[in-house]
Amino acid sequence: MNMEIILASQSPRRKELMSLLPYPFKIHPSAFDESTVTDQDPETAVLKIAEGKAMDIAAKFPEAVVIGSDTIVYQEKILGKPKTAEEAADMLKSLSGRTHTVYTGVVLMRGQETVTFTEQTDVTFWPLSDEEINNYVATPDPYDKAGAYGIQSGGALFVKAIRGDYYAVVGLPVARLKRELQSFLSCFQP
Repeated sequence: MNMEIILASQSPRRKELMSLLPYPFKIHPSAFDESTVTDQDPETAVLKIAEGKAMDIAAKFPEAVVIGSDTIVYQEKILGKPKTAEEAADMLKSLSGRTHTVYTGVVLMRGQETVTFTEQTDVTFWPLSDEEINNYVATPDPYDKAGAYGIQSGGALFVKAIRGDYYAVVGLPVARLKRELQSFLSCFQP
């Protein structure tokens, strides 16, 4: 089947994970404004953002299968992407020595057909020293990531345990996505 598949993301991590799938795809970053989603329920919020990204690109490419995805870190409240070093340090202090949940929402969309799913992964951090936090916050790593850490980069040194899909924490649950996408694509076969 020669159906175009588009990832509605500019994330280099999602692009890398998508390349593990046996499908050619294109990248078209979405201009969806994530700040318009104000839900405090993490599962609802992550799906609304993923859907907003997918809808933005699907409107431009109605014949393509569009994949929208978003990741949220949740510990008593949603921890977004930090804007300042102080905000990043505060987030990491709140995660230190505790378990938090990472929600990744995925939306597959073509025309009126839509499939949505979420993955939840529990991540436990070691207790972090002020020095560890300050050294990490001094790097560019925390600022484009929910919860102020990248599990696939410097934040890996904070992780004591993980229960769930590691790749969902990185930003795209590829094993489940492969299965969902395979099923979704079969809906459009003659």
